[in-house]
Amino acid sequence: MKNSFTALDLIVLVAYLVGTTLLGVYLGRNQKNTRDYFVADHTIPWWAVLFSIVATETSALTVISIPGLAYIGNLGFLQIAAGYIVGRIVVAYVLLPRYYGGNLVTAYALLENRFGVSTRRFASVVFMFTRAFADSVRVFATAIPIALILSPILPATVVMPIAILVLGALTLIYAYFGGVRAVVWTDVIQTCVYLLGAAAAVVIIGRGVAGGWGHIIHSAAAAGKLQAIDLYTGFDKPQTLMAGVLGGAFLSMASHGADQVIVQRLMTASSLRDARRALIGSGFAVFFQFALFLMIGAGLWAYFGAHTFDSPDKIFPTFIVTAMPTGLIGLLVAAILAATMSAHSGAINSLAAATVHDIYLPLTHRDANDPRTLRVAKLVSLAWGLLLLIIALLYKQQGTPVVVVALSIASFTYGALLGGFALGIMWARAQQRDAITGMAVGILVMSVVVFAKQLSALWPALAPIGSIAWPWYVLIGTAVTVGVGVFTSLFPHGSARIRVDDAE
Repeated sequence: MKNSFTALDLIVLVAYLVGTTLLGVYLGRNQKNTRDYFVADHTIPWWAVLFSIVATETSALTVISIPGLAYIGNLGFLQIAAGYIVGRIVVAYVLLPRYYGGNLVTAYALLENRFGVSTRRFASVVFMFTRAFADSVRVFATAIPIALILSPILPATVVMPIAILVLGALTLIYAYFGGVRAVVWTDVIQTCVYLLGAAAAVVIIGRGVAGGWGHIIHSAAAAGKLQAIDLYTGFDKPQTLMAGVLGGAFLSMASHGADQVIVQRLMTASSLRDARRALIGSGFAVFFQFALFLMIGAGLWAYFGAHTFDSPDKIFPTFIVTAMPTGLIGLLVAAILAATMSAHSGAINSLAAATVHDIYLPLTHRDANDPRTLRVAKLVSLAWGLLLLIIALLYKQQGTPVVVVALSIASFTYGALLGGFALGIMWARAQQRDAITGMAVGILVMSVVVFAKQLSALWPALAPIGSIAWPWYVLIGTAVTVGVGVFTSLFPHGSARIRVDDAE
């Protein structure tokens, strides 16, 4: 297949990237303090927050990796997407009222209200670790279509590093100047653009297969590609109804209730009611997007005649640069890159918010409204952007779809974070020692679960644990964290206990 990326596509690509970057810089003008830089002074309408949440959690991972899941499997990932809706509803009515009641900038300030400043710092550092690695994988994924475009003119050994550097350099500019207001509004534009590109892909795939979508659906169904529900009750398969609904719900509760990246977007809304509308609505929107991109993957299976690719993440990018019309290739590639630029800059902004408000300000006792604090916030954003870029350059893909890698990394510590919040809400006896101990043990246990396959060579008894599928990680981590926290709270210790009501 010949690469058909033309000069016109390059012009469209460059114009779009430069345009969105300049728009981000423009929208970030007139920032007065860190509250404006990190939560847009609570002035974003709910529908824009909804679009931003959707763009943040799907971004390039959905566009690139989800079609590959259907290509090599079926529609089973929709079971996890159904769990996402359940988890959002729980967060909307359990955690969101506490965030808005406290007028907070970071999610982990709620833990300080409940337990103390040490718990806040511990949780914030855990978030930083998780987000840094997961977002670096996103950057790597987004560099794949750039690498395919550049591959005819650059050696294979340097094409991915150069692609990552191009993407990272643009994002650094965007993250430094833009702030969360720029992130949210460019998310709205980018979501519309990549959905337009997905619709174009559906049309082109239908025209490229004899018999159109009627034949595609018939052949895909016969091959089991359209199977969406798996009633298997074991713990070793990720895409089953039980793992999807339960595991997906806990993953969504953690990502949308205990992860600063999403919580920060929710706190840009003007009211609790608007934040709820954005959060729950985003669950249904994400389910629709997963269905759309999974069907694209099933269509590509017919389009390419079940051809075997060395990585499932290269399937849709290959289709984009070889089958789409001139001009549209550039626009769709730009949309993929811009979506990750926005998600990546949002992650950088959230990492900076956690660093400044959870670590820097409590240690220095400076006022968040001090102009010097805003300058520190921007410098911290720049530092995080450089670190994430370095991690992306060091990442080596092993054949696993990047969406699974990113979600597995997040699941590694999400259970401890969610467990900390759950312990504070559900168990009045718990104190700071119990929360930190529970989260630390939860992370330690999940370290064993995640790396059990590798460790089983030294300790064969770990082999069954190594077979546990990633959707269960958050549930396990949450249960361990809460269980340990409850247990340690049964033993008296001297620090004063803070009532649950104090966090409301």
